[in-house]
Amino acid sequence: MRAIRGATTVSCDCAEEIRSAVGELLCKIKEKNSLSYSDIVCILLSNTSDIVSFYPAKAAREAGFSSCALYSSAEPEIAGALPLCIRVMVFAEGEGAAKHVYLRGAANLRKDLKKFAIALDGPSGSGKSTVAKRLAEEFDILYLDTGAMYRACALKALSTGCAFEEKALEPLIGALDLRILYRDGRQHTVLDGRDVSEEIRRPEVSMAASKISAFACVRKKMVEMQRKIAAEQSCVLDGRDIGTAVLPDAEFKFFITADSATRAKRRGRELEEKGYAVDYERLREEIEERDRNDSTRKISPLRRADDAELVDTSAMTIDEVVAYIKKKIQEKV
Repeated sequence: MRAIRGATTVSCDCAEEIRSAVGELLCKIKEKNSLSYSDIVCILLSNTSDIVSFYPAKAAREAGFSSCALYSSAEPEIAGALPLCIRVMVFAEGEGAAKHVYLRGAANLRKDLKKFAIALDGPSGSGKSTVAKRLAEEFDILYLDTGAMYRACALKALSTGCAFEEKALEPLIGALDLRILYRDGRQHTVLDGRDVSEEIRRPEVSMAASKISAFACVRKKMVEMQRKIAAEQSCVLDGRDIGTAVLPDAEFKFFITADSATRAKRRGRELEEKGYAVDYERLREEIEERDRNDSTRKISPLRRADDAELVDTSAMTIDEVVAYIKKKIQEKV
């Protein structure tokens, strides 16, 4: 007899969501453990107290698991517990190790995957930062904006008039006072004791960031900081070389891209919302120039890791991209 654990979450307390989540979870348990319906002796289900609109056991029966005993119960309210969560314990005939399944927001409940990293690489304007923030929210883990760290280095060099040369940059970066703080659910980039989170988004800083990131002393310093942060907790990192150089052993890797015209439109809208005048044709040319700089630099060039999933977002909404990546992560979990 095997005891197989599993859990999933729903986005809202409604019958349709509960049916979908329970059916998906039980079918995945059945598939991963090579079970037939007749192998399953009993299914125990429990749900958090914020799920009241539909019984998970009824959803299980409607999903085809009707030949075994089904039990369902509501969990007591526990402060800090994962909300809108459904847990299962499947007792099944057979030998071999049980393959437990944790989907959606419940992936963090896995005891054998206490800490994990999601690496998102791709060119400027592909939407990876927005997607990374959403994934961090969905999985309730840290989002580390690595691009902001290079932008801060570029801002420091520009503001001090430092030449973009290895010898000139080395002492500047060695003495760099850069801190990444998290307040109110947002990352704040603090340079020399000053919050520069908005200032580093200026177009001229973006172009300088692409150039400064090519220098070995800069990359060494930033990679050290990024690895230290990632070693301490589960996180999502986005950049140009996360899956190839920064975190080559990341559990989940994706390469996010889009055509240059689409990326120029996206970046242009962001700049206009912040009050900048935008020349879209020039912006597209700058993006293409940055692509060339990032993909041809000698140190850690922009490229897709061999084991990274390619995601072209040109014709996709942010919601569609997030849903696609979450599905791929859940399939691997």
